[in-house]
Amino acid sequence: MSDLNLRELHNTEFPIPDELQSNLAITSLSKVYNWSRRSSMWPLLFGLACCAIEMIGTAASRFDFSRFGMEVMRGSPRQSDLMIVSGTVTKKMIVPIVRLYNQMPEPKYVLAMGACASGGGPFKEGYNVVSGVDKYLPVDVYVPGCPPTPQALIHGLIALQKKIDGQSLANMDDVPWYGVGPSEPTPIPILGPDVIDPRQMDIIRRQAELAALGKPYGVRELPAPQMKAVVAAKGAAPAAAAADGGEVDAAKAERLRKREEALARKHAAKGE
Repeated sequence: MSDLNLRELHNTEFPIPDELQSNLAITSLSKVYNWSRRSSMWPLLFGLACCAIEMIGTAASRFDFSRFGMEVMRGSPRQSDLMIVSGTVTKKMIVPIVRLYNQMPEPKYVLAMGACASGGGPFKEGYNVVSGVDKYLPVDVYVPGCPPTPQALIHGLIALQKKIDGQSLANMDDVPWYGVGPSEPTPIPILGPDVIDPRQMDIIRRQAELAALGKPYGVRELPAPQMKAVVAAKGAAPAAAAADGGEVDAAKAERLRKREEALARKHAAKGE
């Protein structure tokens, strides 16, 4: 609010009498609505790994993100509207994270803090780490770093506030929570031998049916022109091998002869 010129609130198409300019201001409903939301973001209080220490430092007195109206970190998802995913997301933890996200009321936002939450980080190829929380939740802001500093997190929070400022109540794509009917919950992943996204159950079911029939599954097929070229190349390979067979046998015999001569010279030098 420090960069807001209050005099601009009176420069509208609706003139305000001079005697009322100190008491009235005209603005849009979207601006008032967005200002109230951006200035009272309540983060959900939980941490996953080392990024959570930086998040705690951001809330402490040196950086103090209560300046942005975010000091009320709630322990209940039903009282929160900002999820800060701070740290490594394992396949075991993605299940309760999605469940907590579904319990948050609209409007709600997700901030991926750090390289692990954004894309897996140094554990991207690990057997138990999710390669980015955005594979399961809609992420609004990414904060890079390993771990990011409190200044980087504050920059991400300011970016989220700017995103909220740009939303309009007249556009249902910006505010889908005002659409017709309740919003569909995000499918909760199923944790088994591996984490399964319920949205991919049709693909998994088709692959299982092909595997039960003994047919190939999970194999990427080439486009028809490339497939024809591969088949033609495979058919031409035996003919080329047969034509070059004589030369290959002769070269092999020559290598064997030279090897036997070298062994004979070695035995002779040792007096055997």
